[in-house]
Amino acid sequence: MSNDLEQGEMLDSSCCNEEGNQRKSHHSDKVKNNMITRLNRIEGQIRGIKGLIEKDTYCDDVIHQISATQSALNSVAKILLEGHMKSCVVERIQEGDLEVLDEVLVTIQKLMKK
Repeated sequence: MSNDLEQGEMLDSSCCNEEGNQRKSHHSDKVKNNMITRLNRIEGQIRGIKGLIEKDTYCDDVIHQISATQSALNSVAKILLEGHMKSCVVERIQEGDLEVLDEVLVTIQKLMKK
């Protein structure tokens, strides 16, 4: 990832907690802006793919664009997963909540299916 965050920044900038019955995560403005920028770019890629299909662009070219978009979306997921593991998961394990490990394993399995 070309715009990756500095090592360790996720640890200081992201923490998940519960507010009432709702789980939330809190990211620094820098991390949030990074992810929003990436997602905006992905949104543009999706619109571009739609345009390619509307113009009857050669299938292989469209597939390459879809692959690039999937890769970009995976990079956002990696940022979130890294921050989650370095902050939320570590914190919950330190509190004795080992159920978080099963939660992370399910999440990783879902990511690997793609």
